[in-house]
Amino acid sequence: MNPAADQGSPQGAVSWPARLHRALMPDYNPKATAYWWTVVALGAAVLVHAGVSLADLTPQAWLQVSVGMAIAMLAGVFPVRIPHSKNSFAAGEIFIFLLLLIHGPAAASVAAAGEAFVGSYRTSRRWTSRIVSPAMAALAMSAAGGLLQLLLARADLAGPGAAGLLVLAAMGTALLYFVGNTLLVSAVPRLKAGQRIQPSDLFGLFGWVGVAYAGSAAVAALLFLTYRQSGIGVLMAVVPVLGMLLATLHYFFRQQEAAEAVRRSGEEAAEREAELAERHVRELEASERRFHSAFTHASIGMALLSFEGRILQANEALRELLGRSDDELLQHDLHEFVGDEDLEPLKQRLAQLNSQGLEDFSLELRCRHSGGELVWVSAHCAFFSEPGSTSPCLILQVQDITARRNAEAGLHHIAFHDSLTGLPNRRRFHEHLQQAVETCSQRAGDQFAVMFLDFDRFKLINDSLGHNAGDEFLIQVSRRIQESLRPNDIVARLGGDEFAILVRQLEHERYAVALAERLMETLRRPFHVANTELMTSASIGITFSAFGYTTTDEVLRDADTAMYKAKGAGKARYALFDASLHTEVANRLRLEGDLRHAIEDGQLSVVYQPIYQLHSGVLSGFEALVRWEHPSDGMISPASFLPIAEEAGLMLKVSDFVLNCACRQLRQWQVQDPAFAELSMNVNVSGHDITHPAFVARVSRALVEAGVQPMNLTLELTENILMSRLEGALPMLTELRHMGVALAVDDFGTGYSSLSHLSTLPIDSLKIDKSFVNQMRVGSSGSAVVKSIILLGGSLGKAVVAEGIETESQLEQLREMGCQFGQGYHLARPMSVQAVHLLLQDLLEARAAAISVYAELDRPSVLH
Repeated sequence: MNPAADQGSPQGAVSWPARLHRALMPDYNPKATAYWWTVVALGAAVLVHAGVSLADLTPQAWLQVSVGMAIAMLAGVFPVRIPHSKNSFAAGEIFIFLLLLIHGPAAASVAAAGEAFVGSYRTSRRWTSRIVSPAMAALAMSAAGGLLQLLLARADLAGPGAAGLLVLAAMGTALLYFVGNTLLVSAVPRLKAGQRIQPSDLFGLFGWVGVAYAGSAAVAALLFLTYRQSGIGVLMAVVPVLGMLLATLHYFFRQQEAAEAVRRSGEEAAEREAELAERHVRELEASERRFHSAFTHASIGMALLSFEGRILQANEALRELLGRSDDELLQHDLHEFVGDEDLEPLKQRLAQLNSQGLEDFSLELRCRHSGGELVWVSAHCAFFSEPGSTSPCLILQVQDITARRNAEAGLHHIAFHDSLTGLPNRRRFHEHLQQAVETCSQRAGDQFAVMFLDFDRFKLINDSLGHNAGDEFLIQVSRRIQESLRPNDIVARLGGDEFAILVRQLEHERYAVALAERLMETLRRPFHVANTELMTSASIGITFSAFGYTTTDEVLRDADTAMYKAKGAGKARYALFDASLHTEVANRLRLEGDLRHAIEDGQLSVVYQPIYQLHSGVLSGFEALVRWEHPSDGMISPASFLPIAEEAGLMLKVSDFVLNCACRQLRQWQVQDPAFAELSMNVNVSGHDITHPAFVARVSRALVEAGVQPMNLTLELTENILMSRLEGALPMLTELRHMGVALAVDDFGTGYSSLSHLSTLPIDSLKIDKSFVNQMRVGSSGSAVVKSIILLGGSLGKAVVAEGIETESQLEQLREMGCQFGQGYHLARPMSVQAVHLLLQDLLEARAAAISVYAELDRPSVLH
């Protein structure tokens, strides 16, 4: 088995014996390898033979062998180290030789192998040693034990002197076992090194170890003689005593080693002290030279100071840092070169050093350069005693940190200011507001107000002109607001187009009102952004410290609530917070929570308002309208809960509920009679719907599940929603139109759509807002507006639907103007499903009656 023979072969061709050899014995040459395998094989054979020999033992004999082997292995874990020697012996040999005398070589070989395995496992990490050591022990014990067995078989052990002969024979066997095992073990390193076994391999180890083996055998022989005369009971008593003796010997040897170690340590310590004293004198002289060199050539500024702060010595780095010469520094007070802001802290620390209350201190100071600028330095001052000097002083070390402080100031500004406008950000505003709240609670005269600003139609600027234009608009807005404030007032950008103003030292609440009016006036002036003149306005909410706030969140919450009140009142105005708004907000939050449950618990329902062809009075379809009957508040108007659904992110669920209900109900009516097969359904959708990525899939799923044709569904979008989200919604609207779904512009005339958009959008119909229909009088401007919308729809090829028809006069005017479709209380109110069923039943009965009448006249019938 030559590992070198496989080195040139490819990895896949290396045999498993070669790989095993490389893993277990990479340092074994062929001779050592052959020797190792021979010894392992012979040892294994001996152990197998021993096992076969022991198979015939009685259970009691097996127990004795097992106990003896266990004690021998346990003793191998705790060997007794011999003082002043690297050698040790394990007391387990006593029990191995005892087993040899009682049960013969087979039992002794197994016990010797077990004890050798424990010893090698404890002292070596190599598996080659852990495997071969038990084999060697078994071989040596088998040979030595066999000779002893032969000798005792021929000797007369019953005559006089038999006991002495037995002891001598046991001791000789032990020495023979020791010699054999030692030679087997020593052969391995000699063969690996290519050398012959030397006598020193044996005699160098013989000393204490040989004596220990002979002594162990003698003790075992005496125990055997006792066993023969008195039985196993004596052995059970002697074994613990023997263990205690060995433990005492082990402890005594360890104490000797410890005492020797202490003595040597003391001698070494004395020698080291003498060397250190000599070295200290040399190092003291070298230290003085090193200090002066380091002080002079240090890259940071250094100075020696008196305890009063007078500069005694300064290095070149300090002179450059302050831009001063030696004459300008030496014998001058350090205070002369420190900025006024940091003088007091420096004097306090120097005084503490002088009074021995402080050993050193560190400060960051602003020092005055000869050029006039301030230099930030990190200063450390401590007691100092120059080598060879008996008069202590202070040593000052200063390092230029101007760049770091400037960077920190920049980072601080970034952390507390808006990167776009340069105004304080939300975090910084909270700090100022917290200070104002605390000051107001301590001094009732320090009142304040907070104004919350939100710009109307800012999203339109971003969507139409781009985000760069929106950023430029915000920059100009921030400048105008700052120009309108007093120096003590603070304006911050909270995020997006939201700004907050802290009006401090407020003498009267009317000043905040006057400031709000002044802001609204200045914001009405046109802004020039991206070569476009923009007109804007803001909704402002105002709250005052008189409400007794304790946290900043409460202040901003109430100012924000007042701002929403201003928006709800029509925008472009301000609103003052009052306690009643808390009730409104709480009620709104309550309704939001109830609405979530209403969707899940089935409290929502859908009613249907009929849409008619105005010229013929034929039923064209229905508009689906959602209703909510609250368990305790009763019927809640859609105008109240739909905005809540929009803000709370519930609009998609509401829309899906209405869409699915309406489609399923439409299909039920269509299959009721062929006359109703072409009925259509109008469903209102929100701005969240048309920007939802899965909206087309939601509509398609509702149609497929209900079995309704796309052409019978019309989706209504308000003019403002459509135009504000036109860019993102156009691809989705086009896809719906390709499916066959009709699209209508609801509340037409109240928004800001342009003719160019209307001509290109995939829109099928326009629904005239009811506010225009309500103003219709013969010859009135309201009638002119409605007529214009009808003409516009006709010219663009769009159908026109009039909403809110409440009188016969309005109906007649719309017919005369050529309006195609209409709905309103005059024609029919929103109906429940049961009411619609009755309506359709009436139409069928009227149709049947008309057919019978017209059949006589041979005239076609019309479904009214």
